[in-house]
This record gives sequence, structure tokens and C-alpha cells, in this order.
Amino acid sequence: MKTILVTGATSGIGKSTAELLAKQGNRIIICGRRSEVLESLKTELSQFTEIFSLKFDVRNLEELEKAINSLPAKWKDIDVLINNAGNAHGLDPLSAGKTDDWDSMIDGNVKGLLYVSKMIIPGMKERNSGHIVNISSVAARQTYANGVVYCATKKAVDVISEGMRIELTEFGIKVTNIQPGAVETDFSVVRFKGDQERAATVYAGYEPLKAEDIADSIAYCINAPKHVCISDMTIYPTAQAEPRTIYRK
Repeated sequence: MKTILVTGATSGIGKSTAELLAKQGNRIIICGRRSEVLESLKTELSQFTEIFSLKFDVRNLEELEKAINSLPAKWKDIDVLINNAGNAHGLDPLSAGKTDDWDSMIDGNVKGLLYVSKMIIPGMKERNSGHIVNISSVAARQTYANGVVYCATKKAVDVISEGMRIELTEFGIKVTNIQPGAVETDFSVVRFKGDQERAATVYAGYEPLKAEDIADSIAYCINAPKHVCISDMTIYPTAQAEPRTIYRK
């Protein structure tokens, strides 16, 4: 049994991952911004294992530190950190981009990941064990027009993952960087500011990945034998050839 902390656990990949790992008997710390959703998920998953919930926004360092420091002693030794929280806002060229959107993506996808990791890594180093899973994107592999800042934040996740691995391997800490392709979650709804119709077109004409597919991949990585570290994993739906190319019926 592992103690696993999942950020962004209230929806999408994070929720599916928390559900799967709970059913596998791990103790899960679910983190998110919405109290009512956290409590509902805690009730749902408590039938499988022990669940602890923390409410915080990864972009808010003070709030994050207070929440993680509030963990009871039995929950403080975190074996696996899954840095899933992140966002995409807008699909505009740089010249027309909204700086609030840029700040949200940089603060959530990059600084938030760093903030959480900084809180958890010291304990892993003391115990000479641990596993960090960072959720990047195939957008890190190929920049596309109108998504430059989002792509940049996910490229940063790749670089941070590599740096973590260089710094932490001597402490017996594994680092896995996962790059999902097109996954049908509320990702596009958020990107298009709640425009459900526009978001639906992103997944039209082919079968995209599901959040459960990425959860399966994460579970595979963290359940690998102790001497095995999956450093990087790229996952596309069958219809997607590269970040910008999807074959639709």
C-alpha cells in the first residue's frame, strides 16, 4: 500500500487516477479547489480505502503550504506525488493573447507543479524513496499556432521532469513524465471558456483517449518493480499521428 497525493483530483485525469489507485488499495490524498466535489469524491472512494482531502489552489503558495502542512502525521510520508493539476486557457495568437490567460497557465502548469513538488520532495529524500509523476502533454513535443504559451508551459514540465530525475535519482526517487495526446475531458471546455459546442468539435470524428486510459498508464508506471523507472511516456489515440494531426471520419 502506498500513500499517494493527487493534485487536480476533482475532475478529468486526476479524478480517474484517484479512483483507480484507490481501488488498488492505496491510501489517497485528493487535492482540488472545490470543497463540495472533494467531499463527494472522498465519500465515493472511502468504500475502497483510506482517503484524505485537501482543498487548495496550486497557484496559491501560501494556501498550498498551509494545506499540506496540515496533514496528520500518518499521512505525511507521501510515497507518490502525481502532479496533475493544470489548465489551458484561450486559443489565440500571441499578438491577441490575454495576459490573464497566460498568467493562469504559467502559474498553474509550471509554478504550481514546482510549489507542490518543493513541499513533498524533502520527505522523499529523507526516506530515500518516492515517485513523482508529472503530467505534461504532446504539446511539449510540437508547438502549434495559437497555443504557444500552453505549449511552452508543457515543455517546461518536460524540462522540470528531466531536472528532477537528475537531482533525485541518487536518492532512490523515480520521476515519470507523461505526455497525453487528445483526451476527452473538460480540458477544451475550460480552454474555450465554457463553450460546450466549440469544445465538442475537438473530439468529433474520431475516438479520443479517455481519462481512464491515462490513469491506467500512471498505475502501470507506479506499480513497476522497484528497479524499473518509466522515465517518459507518450500516449496518443490511434487516430492521432502527432500533436497537430488527427484523422477524422
